[in-house]
Amino acid sequence: MPRIAEVRAPAEPNSPEQRARHLRILRAAARMGAEKGLERVQMHEVAKEAGVAIATLYRYFPSKTHLFTAVMAEQIDRFDESVPQPKPGTAPEDAVADVLVLASRQLLRRPALATAMLQSANSANAAAVADAGRIDMTFRQIVLRTLGIQEPTVMDVTLIRLLMQCWYGVLQSSLNGRASVPDTESDIRIACRLLLAPRSNAASR
Repeated sequence: MPRIAEVRAPAEPNSPEQRARHLRILRAAARMGAEKGLERVQMHEVAKEAGVAIATLYRYFPSKTHLFTAVMAEQIDRFDESVPQPKPGTAPEDAVADVLVLASRQLLRRPALATAMLQSANSANAAAVADAGRIDMTFRQIVLRTLGIQEPTVMDVTLIRLLMQCWYGVLQSSLNGRASVPDTESDIRIACRLLLAPRSNAASR
């Protein structure tokens, strides 16, 4: 498990040049993570690949946990921009399952990177790694939008948190070779139907 460096607030990119450097670092880390996996990625190699000084890398990302959690947050942000509209007649919980299956397929195309991101995000303390909270918030927004819920209840938020935790676990089982791709997708669909059944806008039974 990657170790979190000394707790301090990472710098935030403000200028266009800083944002460009920040994005280059994330893209370089994603490429190297896909090739090598988390343990073999070295921070100085990421800095070299991104064309930045090692001090710049550590200013934004004090550890590999920070770095690969940010990679996951950036990828989920991009996924959020491309989530398709539910197919007409699809039950809301099945529409959420369709979204998660699509996200899973995209993640599992690069298993080493998916493992690096999940390990980092799962070990990240939200107080030290702000992007962990950003992942949770974006995930919640995607699911609420797909469900058609504009004013979520406390129960809605709880159900989505449980669904996210379940999804992480199902993905990890697939990455560990303990579940086939068909079983992984079936598990995701079953979890969505079971966990989202008590949501606030569910049809009366």
